[in-house]
Amino acid sequence: MRILIADDDAVIRHALRVKLERWSFDVVECADGRAAWQLMQESPPPGLAIVNWSMPGVDGPALCRRLREVPELAGMYVVLLTSNTSTQDVITGLESGADDYITKPFDWDQLRARVRIGSRIVSLQRALGSRVDELQQALASVRTLSGLLPICAYCKRIRDDRDYWRQIEHYLSEHSSARFSHGICPDCLAKHVPEKVLD
Repeated sequence: MRILIADDDAVIRHALRVKLERWSFDVVECADGRAAWQLMQESPPPGLAIVNWSMPGVDGPALCRRLREVPELAGMYVVLLTSNTSTQDVITGLESGADDYITKPFDWDQLRARVRIGSRIVSLQRALGSRVDELQQALASVRTLSGLLPICAYCKRIRDDRDYWRQIEHYLSEHSSARFSHGICPDCLAKHVPEKVLD
């Protein structure tokens, strides 16, 4: 997973990069909020961001608020990094849209655990998004077959969109993933196949 580090302190950025790469993450970094915003809009965007509260350009909380307003980016997991330790600061940071909040100086083991939690949440969100896409495609296929179908009362052929009368199995094969095999039901067997043939 790709992680964005946004911090104007070059020493902290370097230390974070070294640790995150050691933990098998792909890292991209920048020194201010405007550059972070640009990197967040790349395709595909980073799955997780570690963002400093106080940065030039756009600060961490403002960046979080901006991020949550964009549907394509709203799922990014954001850890707000700050030296602000008061309860009110924590509340302000989380209410701005941050998913987690770590105060400086931070413990590396704690950071690692929190990054792994964030990574797991992002992976679950992506998996859920893929399943939703699959369900929407399945629903679209079902909708193709919903509504009234003009069918002949005698031969059971269906009139398609081009006004052609076609066998029902051909129509359903084109509009669904159904496949057909042909057989004969007991009633039709008794009606259409002479008993001599069956002996």
